[in-house]
Amino acid sequence: MSNDAAREKFKSYLGTKALRVTNQRLAIFEAAFAQTEHFTAEELLDHARAIDDSVSRATVYRTLPIMVESALLREIDIGKNIKFYLPNVEGGTEVAQVICLDCDKIFEIDAPFMEWYGNSVASKVGLRPVSQRLQVSARCDALRDAGVCKHRSA
Repeated sequence: MSNDAAREKFKSYLGTKALRVTNQRLAIFEAAFAQTEHFTAEELLDHARAIDDSVSRATVYRTLPIMVESALLREIDIGKNIKFYLPNVEGGTEVAQVICLDCDKIFEIDAPFMEWYGNSVASKVGLRPVSQRLQVSARCDALRDAGVCKHRSA
């Protein structure tokens, strides 16, 4: 999905929720879609304020769930009381996340089997899958062997 199409989807989704399209919300959208790596809400706040310094922390925290509900962002919870986000530019849900326990870096790996798997297990109980995720926690071999995690600075 192009940024223009995603922006229109965001504006339309705000309308369905009876929410106004504001400069703050658009700055948050632009900041989120400029990211190529996973980011936190606080990091998004910094990026959005670089676009529009009036963006408030509260607006970021209210806008993120809207962007996740509308499937514009993927939310990743690595189990450390912090959530990460990534633009869902390809609209694909067939990804697995591999999280390095040593540096908290999140890798997204194509997992085309997930649609088949989700359909298979859900159909066994007469349901249709709506969402799914596969998350693998891993340790860094380089850190263990050489004492340096090559992903830590990335």
